[in-house]
Amino acid sequence: MDIAENVRAEILLQALPYIKDWAGKTVVVKYGGAAMTNENVRQAVAQDIVLMSTVGIRTVLVHGGGPEIDSMLRRVGKEPLFVKGLRYTDEETMEIVRMVLSGKVNKDIVALIDREGGRALGLSGVDGAMIKAKRYSKEDLGFVGEIVAVDPSPLLAGLAAGFVPVVSTVGVGMKDDDNYYNINADTAAAEIAIALKAEKLMLLTDVPGILRDLSDVATLIDELPRAEIPGLIRDGIVAKGMIPKVECCARAVEGGVATAHIIDGRSPHSLILELFTDSGAGTMIY
Repeated sequence: MDIAENVRAEILLQALPYIKDWAGKTVVVKYGGAAMTNENVRQAVAQDIVLMSTVGIRTVLVHGGGPEIDSMLRRVGKEPLFVKGLRYTDEETMEIVRMVLSGKVNKDIVALIDREGGRALGLSGVDGAMIKAKRYSKEDLGFVGEIVAVDPSPLLAGLAAGFVPVVSTVGVGMKDDDNYYNINADTAAAEIAIALKAEKLMLLTDVPGILRDLSDVATLIDELPRAEIPGLIRDGIVAKGMIPKVECCARAVEGGVATAHIIDGRSPHSLILELFTDSGAGTMIY
């Protein structure tokens, strides 16, 4: 056996105990950012999801689709509008969000997983009234919603039948509210992970994880107790767009999810590196 063969065998042996540990556990993956726009990375994510499902991990994929929404808005002559970094969603934009997220993006992901040998089931928060929402209260953002409740029944049924549920984050109103709502995908992934009593939440992002120095990858924080998050925000180490992601991870951990991870979605196969290797990937919040 040559050196290369020894290395391959060592990798497989290292993965074996993790495969045993994760069999039967539930993992929620939030898929967005560059991981959705680079074709090679898209394929790698789909392969990771198929592998996870094949070895018995109950995997749920929650996705965004901001660039596709922006593209469709411009195609119909409507410029995307943001308020303090958050998408303003008027009635016409909400129709486009529903069409793009629950139609094109969702079904493209389902088809990609299927092509890689998996069995995916496309759902939105509207199906089975899975995601109940109300209008966002901190700012006037139109039909942007805050999650009130998650009913995991459709997801549990899909998982029990051997599917990977793929969820687009469109929610429905409560009781007499017949509106649809655009839900932040990170927030939805965290609430879904809590509702499923998931073991792990994994956010695929466009950064290596939480860095003490944004210009130095060597300052990556591998593990972060939830209690230290306010201090990192106060010190400016966690700032701007990273704040809501870290807060979603904190919310998941507070809600009973064992660990939450911020992982570089631009790096091929980062999901299985986190799950099946000693070194892991990104930042783990616990």
